Amino acid sequence: MTSRSDVNGGRDVSGVTKDQALKQLRTLAQARALGRPVGSDRLIQAALDALLADVDSPSLPLLAGLGRREEHHAQELFDHVAEELGIGFDVPADPTAAKWALAYWLAAQIVDGSLDPATGADLIWAEAAMDLGYPEELRSVVMCAIQLADWDEGQGIPLEQLKEEALRAARELVERRGPETIA
Repeated sequence: MTSRSDVNGGRDVSGVTKDQALKQLRTLAQARALGRPVGSDRLIQAALDALLADVDSPSLPLLAGLGRREEHHAQELFDHVAEELGIGFDVPADPTAAKWALAYWLAAQIVDGSLDPATGADLIWAEAAMDLGYPEELRSVVMCAIQLADWDEGQGIPLEQLKEEALRAARELVERRGPETIA
C-alpha cells in the first residue's frame, strides 16, 4: 500500500513532512513545559499535520479529530501524544535553571526562524533576564530588545538591521550554550 507521503515525495497533503511534524509537536511540548501559552487550536492543527504526515501515535487521531466543543480535551490529549512519541520536555525544578532554560529555548526559536527576533528578544528580556537579575550572558539580547522597543522610523536605523542584531545576539547565546539548546 502506498502512503500519502510516498505519493507526494515525502510530503503529506498539507505540505508538512514527518520530520517537520515531529519537530512542530516537540516545539509545542517544550513551549507548554516552559509555561508558554499554547492554544488548543494549535495543538489540534499540529496533530492533524502530524497525522497527515504519517506520524503514528494512539492518541494522535483523537487529538486531530477534536471539534470546537471538545477543545477542552486538547491539552490532556496532547500530553498523551507527547508521552507516546517520547517528545516530552523536562523543565528544571530549580526556578533559576528554569528561567535559563526558557531564555535558551526562546533564543533557539529565534535562530531557527520560528520566532520573530524582535518578539523573541522582548520575551527573553521580560520573562527571563529580569528574573535572573540581568546576567551578562543575556546583555546583548536585552540591549537589542530595548532598542527594538524604542525604535521609530525617524531614528535612521532600519528596523530590519535591529532585528538582524537581535538574531545575531540570540545565535551567540545558543552557540555559547551548545548544540543541545536547539534540539
